[in-house]
Amino acid sequence: MRIPSTLVEVLLVLALFCCSLWTVWSSTTLCQQTNEEVRPHSVSITEFGAVGDGVTLNTKAFQNAIFYLNSFADKGGAKLFVPAGRWLTGSFDLISHLTLSLDKDAVILGSTNPEDWPVVDPLPSYGRGRELPGGRHKSLIYGHNLTDVIITGNNGTIDGQGSIWWNRFWNRSLDYTRPHLVELMNSTGVLISNLTFLNSPFWTIHPVYCSQVTVQNVRILAPHDSPNTDGIDPDSSDNVCIEDCYISTGDDLIAIKSGWDEYGIAYGRPSTNIIIHRLVGRTQTSGIAIGSEMSGGVSEVHAEDIQFYDSYNAIRIKTSPGRGGYVRNIYVSNVTLANVDIAITFTGLYGEHPDDAYNPNALPVIEKITIKDVVGENIKTAGLIEGIEGDNFVNICLSNIILNVTSNYPWNCSYVKGYSDLVQPEACEPLKERIFPGHCSDCYYLTNQIQSSNSQNRAGQTSGDIRG
Repeated sequence: MRIPSTLVEVLLVLALFCCSLWTVWSSTTLCQQTNEEVRPHSVSITEFGAVGDGVTLNTKAFQNAIFYLNSFADKGGAKLFVPAGRWLTGSFDLISHLTLSLDKDAVILGSTNPEDWPVVDPLPSYGRGRELPGGRHKSLIYGHNLTDVIITGNNGTIDGQGSIWWNRFWNRSLDYTRPHLVELMNSTGVLISNLTFLNSPFWTIHPVYCSQVTVQNVRILAPHDSPNTDGIDPDSSDNVCIEDCYISTGDDLIAIKSGWDEYGIAYGRPSTNIIIHRLVGRTQTSGIAIGSEMSGGVSEVHAEDIQFYDSYNAIRIKTSPGRGGYVRNIYVSNVTLANVDIAITFTGLYGEHPDDAYNPNALPVIEKITIKDVVGENIKTAGLIEGIEGDNFVNICLSNIILNVTSNYPWNCSYVKGYSDLVQPEACEPLKERIFPGHCSDCYYLTNQIQSSNSQNRAGQTSGDIRG
């Protein structure tokens, strides 16, 4: 039987029951079991003349099929089935009460001709294309103002064939911002599940101005040198559940956003109530990132059971003067790291601005960030936590973090204030003050029941091995 090594550990466990803990929304109410909706009408893409030879362009077939199925939207909805084959297409729009379902051997291929990806208006919360002024190319699979949309399959594949876009990015020959693989705007009741997404031209899955979004059991893959191929980017969206995903891409695996500088401030739609469960992945940038476009605010983010390996950053917050907005009430726990350069990164001087009209005095508020129950092997740096002069990041709370760090200088902190307990190597000076028992109310935690359960589970985990 394992006996606590010090009386301090016992007192800290008891303190969990004594502190006045913050109560957050329960993850079980958001990440519910989701089943594919049974649609009363179903058609195959082949009924509309599509040819799955990987050469024939099937954009019209997808568009015609969905136009036909729109007549069933008020009759329980419909399903568009994509059978085995390689189905080349340009951008097409979804409709409400639709299931797009792929056979396990089906591959939807994005066209390599940019003219098959129409140019659409910039997002109002960005004010321009993210890469270039003006419009942006429409995503391969697109929808707006929709309700009850399902994109699923028995591990079928959606391949953006993004290399032509990556080359144009590197060659600086883009005319407009690159397209996403899937983008849904102003939509409610979205389920994306049981698929593989490959080689997105830009961010892969982008729900923006959406509510009630679930992404489950997906793989997202792109080469590690592919530019800006984020995995899943909830953007000015709420009630988002991401779980049981494997992501390996050239940029952030998950990036939570809410608009860019003065445009995001004016639009004013935050990202909130976002749950991330059982995420595994690797990247040359960040595992879970918030920002850098966070001007509408980000709050109530709850990430648990995370594994990152062979990556640069694990947990990262990116912001800048001029962003405005806030990042608050963030809880990350049960994290396993292996071969990661920097475990925790907060950057207060990150990223460019959309134009010269931003307000440099619009300072972001970064507060109540809790990171706990983290173990890591072969970590170069434990934390690079840098706020903004005159705009400290506050109530940063680190608990039960054990990292095998190779650097002689494991922490670098500036313009931050917070607390820590049971952190190895010992946290930097601005975070050294103890959490328990006097500063529980300054930190963001789960309920007593979940908190105590996590603490008991972690006591057994910290003695185990990390496997990359």
